[in-house]
Amino acid sequence: MANTRHYIAIDLGAESGRVMLGAVGDGRIAIEEVYRFPNGPITEEGALRWDFSTLMGHIKTGISKAVQVQPNVASIGIDTWGVDFGLLDEKGTLLENPYHYRDRRTEGMMEKAFGLLPRWEIYRQTGIQFMPFNTLFQLLALKTYRPQVLAKARYLLFMPDLICYHLTGQISVEYTIASTSQMLDMSTGLWAEAILKALGLPVGILPKVVQPGSPKGTIRPELAEAIGVSPLPVVAVGCHDTASAVAAVPAQTERAWAYLSSGTWSLMGIERSEPVITPQTCELGFTNEGGVDGTIRLLTNIMGLWLVQECRRYWASQGADMDYGQLVQIAAEAEPFAAVIKVDDSQFLAPGRMPERINAFLERTGQRPIHQPGQMVRSILEGLALRYAQVMASIEQLSGSAVEVLHIVGGGIRNTLLNQFAADATGKVVVTGPVEATVVGNILIQAKAAGQIRSLAEGRSMVARSFERDLYRPRDQQTWAQFAKRASSILERC
Repeated sequence: MANTRHYIAIDLGAESGRVMLGAVGDGRIAIEEVYRFPNGPITEEGALRWDFSTLMGHIKTGISKAVQVQPNVASIGIDTWGVDFGLLDEKGTLLENPYHYRDRRTEGMMEKAFGLLPRWEIYRQTGIQFMPFNTLFQLLALKTYRPQVLAKARYLLFMPDLICYHLTGQISVEYTIASTSQMLDMSTGLWAEAILKALGLPVGILPKVVQPGSPKGTIRPELAEAIGVSPLPVVAVGCHDTASAVAAVPAQTERAWAYLSSGTWSLMGIERSEPVITPQTCELGFTNEGGVDGTIRLLTNIMGLWLVQECRRYWASQGADMDYGQLVQIAAEAEPFAAVIKVDDSQFLAPGRMPERINAFLERTGQRPIHQPGQMVRSILEGLALRYAQVMASIEQLSGSAVEVLHIVGGGIRNTLLNQFAADATGKVVVTGPVEATVVGNILIQAKAAGQIRSLAEGRSMVARSFERDLYRPRDQQTWAQFAKRASSILERC
């Protein structure tokens, strides 16, 4: 491509990380994977944590490989999952490996917080869906169980900001990742100091908040020399991976649309110019997270393909190692609507022995246990699609208008069975793609910061021209409506 500029996107997920090269020019975007590595929790003294030194080692290797492929790189952008953080001491040293959001130490912390400050007051300021692993509750758990560590902290940095700090030495936190914490006042974009003080949490450890597209510093000269690169600039992208993914939704603005970022988590919502914080959004479990280009992502978090991933891990440990393609194939052949699974049940949040926990749920709700992997996967996917339909109904209720198109992006779109179930259950036309939406959005924001793209709308048009999309039309809506009615009756027993 003529007039092309190149960017490095570092995209970290709960299972793996990737270092990708992006090329932007002539109205199109192209991406290339240069390095992929595993990522997952480690256990230290009985707690789930992230192995940060190993993670940084992979990131440095990936950057080095990327510049070997394309020496002329304009900048680097980093995105990760939300809520998790590391603490630095006065010397800028990481005090300990960051906790993993699925660690059990936050159990009971929401209730403890509500005893100090009413639930509605927390939601009124932050607009964030209550989930036990939100940063606010992680920090309260740290104050409760390990106050000596918190007392040594000088700065709190979310995972992408922590990585940026280790690359550049500069300290700041990016807006979209900060918005996941339930510690940001979404009406002002500033830290919700009244909430933190009411819970006895330190305000001074929270750095300044910067917007997507802002500079995050330049790779330190000594580090650049060690990994064989020039001192490249690092740009704040939508550092929360969903913010970058939504930025890459190839939506047509003349049609009412919703998005679903499909992966370990399913994040489903609509884009707004202002937060929507009402008793109704609170009751329905909707969250207001920061987006790029002055947008708000009004969405809800759904457990996503986590249940399938954990089932697959368990079956592999028992000698039945199947890839996701095989699981989808046998799920397609299984009996439809054999069971009702509440995919967001809190009992499914932690890792380990997922098939057993699903069967315990089925027995608790008067249903027969499932012993065949294909049947279990199908029932999980049907439960997910049913939850999508419930959230879609809430979106239309909150927005006061009907959604025409559901855009699904992310790695989960490889699951074509779930895509069709989503169309069937919601009754909406589903458009899928791009699969690497998070990386594409990451690169778009870097290109916008560099002046190659003028607006989010221009970037989305570029995405539509650059990547293939698939379309799914709803089928069997009457059958799904009957399943929804039966599911409602069963889930009343939860």
